[in-house]
Amino acid sequence: MTILVIAEHTNAALAPATLNTVAAAAKIGGDIHVLVAGSACGAAADAAAKIAGVAKVLVADNAAFAHQLPENVAPLVAELGKGYSHILAAATSNGKNILPRVAAALDVDQISEIIAVESADTFKRPIYAGNAIATVQSSAAVKVITVRATGFDPVAAEGGSAAVEAVGGAADAGKSTFVGEELAKSDRPELTAAKIVVSGGRGMQNGDNFKHLYALADKLGAGVGASRAAVDAGFVPNDMQVGQTGKIVAPQLYIAVGISGAIQHLAGMKDSKVIVAINKDEEAPIFQVADYGLVADLFEAVPELEKLV
Repeated sequence: MTILVIAEHTNAALAPATLNTVAAAAKIGGDIHVLVAGSACGAAADAAAKIAGVAKVLVADNAAFAHQLPENVAPLVAELGKGYSHILAAATSNGKNILPRVAAALDVDQISEIIAVESADTFKRPIYAGNAIATVQSSAAVKVITVRATGFDPVAAEGGSAAVEAVGGAADAGKSTFVGEELAKSDRPELTAAKIVVSGGRGMQNGDNFKHLYALADKLGAGVGASRAAVDAGFVPNDMQVGQTGKIVAPQLYIAVGISGAIQHLAGMKDSKVIVAINKDEEAPIFQVADYGLVADLFEAVPELEKLV
């Protein structure tokens, strides 16, 4: 068996989720090849070659892949993928955009967001917002799989010495054009990579009150998230949303402030190592998954907690 992992990267560096995806590939077994498709992506390819357990790095360096538009990348992956037993990518926005197209091109089913590997053809994935775990077996000739990064501990980023090989097949499909992007700038850690996350919900009442969470997060070196209710109410931008329809996080410490604990939110953070909940409603569902719970007014508790940090 040989497994193709699609690298998540910025051309200059690999995204952490790539290491988790390689870890999932290692659980399947067999040789692991990593595809780095980009433009001027030599630095990302060099980083991929150093990943522990990777046997080969395939580099598709072409202007058509500069922004990894799925219309351009998917045909390349589908063509290369014919020679592999498995194709894996992280279940990020990028991976979810590319792999369904690959599965369709190869005429196979896709297995989404696996959290465990039972064997080379059998995997576990959450369903019903994580309330049940489905065991899925595939007989497809090529198994196309997205990997939930929080389900696998990352492999070491150093220690490997994979061969690097250039691949062709680059082509601009002409179906879409990159216009621009506007990146949110913050001194705080990115949510999916943060070791500590402080999140606020509808109980914050308005966006201005998130200043209490920002102050606490800055002292803890934490990322700041929010529930869908807070995002839908316009308190904070949607890139802060944690949950089934937002970002999936599994930090060492997750502090939920004014969050009731809807299933949709729990699906995005219940794998956190330690969960602390602050809510004035002692019947809030969040307390059922919390390791530590404080029934209190958040506007009193959070400032007091900040003073103690």
